[in-house]
Amino acid sequence: MERRSVVGALAGLVVAAVLLLAAYPAAAKTPPGVIRPTGGVPRGFSSGGPAPSGQSATTAVSAASPQSVGSVLILLGIGFVAGIIAAVSPCVLPVLPIVLAGGAAGGRRRPYAIIAGLVASFTVFTLSASALLSALGLPEDTLRNIAIALLFLVAATLFVPRLGEVIEAPLARLSRRPSGDLGGGFLLGASLGLVFVPCAGPVLATVTVLAAQHRFSGTLVLLTLCYALGSGLVLLLIALGGQRVAARLRATRAWWRPTLGVVMAGAAIAIAFNLDQTLQTKLGSYTSALQRDTEESGSATSHLGSLRGKPASSLNFAAAHVPTRAGQLPNYGAAPDFAGIVQWLNTPGDRPLTLASLRGKVVLVDFWTYSCINCLRTLPHLSAWYTAYHRDGFEIVGVHSPEFAFEHVPSNVRAAVGNLHVTWPVALDNNFATWTEYANQYWPSDYLIDRSGNVRDISFGEGGYSQTETAIRKLLGVTGRTTDVSNLTPAGRLTPETYLGPARFDVTRYVGTSLVAGRETTYGLAASVPENSISLGGRWTLAGQTATAGAGARLRLHYHARDVFIVLGGHGRVTVTRDGRPLQTIDVNADRLYTVLSGKTLGDATLEFAFTPGVRAYSFTFG
Repeated sequence: MERRSVVGALAGLVVAAVLLLAAYPAAAKTPPGVIRPTGGVPRGFSSGGPAPSGQSATTAVSAASPQSVGSVLILLGIGFVAGIIAAVSPCVLPVLPIVLAGGAAGGRRRPYAIIAGLVASFTVFTLSASALLSALGLPEDTLRNIAIALLFLVAATLFVPRLGEVIEAPLARLSRRPSGDLGGGFLLGASLGLVFVPCAGPVLATVTVLAAQHRFSGTLVLLTLCYALGSGLVLLLIALGGQRVAARLRATRAWWRPTLGVVMAGAAIAIAFNLDQTLQTKLGSYTSALQRDTEESGSATSHLGSLRGKPASSLNFAAAHVPTRAGQLPNYGAAPDFAGIVQWLNTPGDRPLTLASLRGKVVLVDFWTYSCINCLRTLPHLSAWYTAYHRDGFEIVGVHSPEFAFEHVPSNVRAAVGNLHVTWPVALDNNFATWTEYANQYWPSDYLIDRSGNVRDISFGEGGYSQTETAIRKLLGVTGRTTDVSNLTPAGRLTPETYLGPARFDVTRYVGTSLVAGRETTYGLAASVPENSISLGGRWTLAGQTATAGAGARLRLHYHARDVFIVLGGHGRVTVTRDGRPLQTIDVNADRLYTVLSGKTLGDATLEFAFTPGVRAYSFTFG
């Protein structure tokens, strides 16, 4: 009766989730695999946002509207169904043998204990693993390695029952129920929660991004829990199926438990050495149609965007619309102080700065990241202003808010600051705390603060340098000649920034073999690539923000631009041809921006890249 009631309740949740989705008005659907920002990406911005170039700050950074109870319920329903789809996708294959064997190895309560452990650990560590490991100074794969070791330990208990009793006893004390179901089952499930890597869709991507930014909320926790429950329901049914099979083999129990131990240990070995990827690749992404109609629908996109939102700021952005006397700058209010900075560079002894310590100076707070070409094109102007006006009381603080994982590493940022000749103070805003205080949305963005600590000018993206310099000079009260730096902001129609990792891949600009996220897959190059599009060939692994090259990895890009740049990582070589003719070979030795070509006039051609295995590709940018 206990089992039936739990299954019935979970089935009821499935029905409720489906009804919620069905009841919501249909909306235009986005292509599969695309996680879209709130609006279009303005030229000159490295990250999406709703405001076109030149639009007022009021629209660009306004706070998201509060979600109603109905909207939250619909969002949770979307997360639950997304979890179900994830549990029937190829990405679940590595844990299936363990769930089957684990469910078959114990009493009737064991499957429920396994799934409870899986749901709990997946929810907790999806939200907190990055922060936890960072706080402990441990490598990112520590929890995965611990989980694999625990899987081997649980497998060993099937060979040595006495070992199982010893392990289960501490957890069994938490319950009035006898040992044998709760302890070992929960431990096994908790281990599975750490190695269960669902095929990433928009729901999981949203959870991951918000967790990385430490933007936790009750809705985010519930969304993650519902996603885990959706996957847990499917895996529970599998575990119960394994238990039914075991019930028919009680007569041969002498060999049954060791056999389950072998199955579990074999699955753990496959996970440890990624041996499961071949089978996953051959099966393909057979759940893409389901994702397209659920978590990639227009309804889901809208609700996930509402959850991501735009954080509120203490700044009064409406001041941009308040009439002022001729030549007077608007006053947006007191500037937020620097928050959550993990390290400072280019200050005396790398000691922290505060706005209070800078009171009496005119300060330009510049949000940037070192692999962003849009940010790099602003550096000559920042450098010229710093040289010309620093002695007059002008200061720049570069708030480095990383776009990619490798930009979180302080030594990488320090090296880039030196190579780029950035001499002003730089604050490492790895957790986007200062970014959030300013309700910022873009790279690059500049906030000009007067001597009293009030924000007097705001600019997003490239361009507008003369207006910014005029505002600086007005606040400093200086006269004389202005700086003379060529404006490198691209003009005219250009190929838009192109991301290669599935988290931000725009499949509307891709041609060729269907894309598969999370495992190595063989792709076939398209014979013809339309303008502004790409095609993949050879072996690639698309995961998170990166595309990692395997054997015979190639990429074709049809670009329209003067300059082409690519963000690469790892170690190896990339050979480039343009319209079939050799162009150059790029030696990849660090995670950074590399120049593919730099021309004097706009060009329209097809580039083909040949990668050595192990090289990571993040994105293309154009000028």
